[in-house]
Amino acid sequence: MLKIDRLDIELLGVLARNARAGIVELASTLGVARNTVQARLTRMTDDHLLSGFRPELDLTEIGIAVQAFMALELQQGQLRAVVDALTSMPEILEIHATTGREDLLVRVATATQADLQNLIQEVVSITGVSHSNTTLALTTPLPYRIQPLLEHLGQQQGWGRSTPAPR
Repeated sequence: MLKIDRLDIELLGVLARNARAGIVELASTLGVARNTVQARLTRMTDDHLLSGFRPELDLTEIGIAVQAFMALELQQGQLRAVVDALTSMPEILEIHATTGREDLLVRVATATQADLQNLIQEVVSITGVSHSNTTLALTTPLPYRIQPLLEHLGQQQGWGRSTPAPR
């Protein structure tokens, strides 16, 4: 069950387009009271639904030209130790535990392909990593997004706590 309603979804959508928008601007855009926006942001933050407002960086524009995904197969019982070792490496952007042959899917970024090769050697030398497969990312035709999913799931939700969704 969705813990947010259509007003929350609209609020998150406005923030996704402009995370620097202030409370008054958000309220005006949504056609609701400033206190409503503040209360909803506070609730979503307190409930850990909203964990922050982060800048979106174009890594190539700052000189980080190579991105890749490393699929890692681990020895039994080594998940925590491997994750801890990976977390200490600044080139590691994300780590996902997965099902299937590989246990982890790791998103990495480096300035050059030579740097990527060095990183791969460093990762495969971690105790507990038994196999790796690295795939270069050429482009990102669809970057991470959440708003379409929220809008799809929220179609049956009301607008506000006791008001039906606008038609």
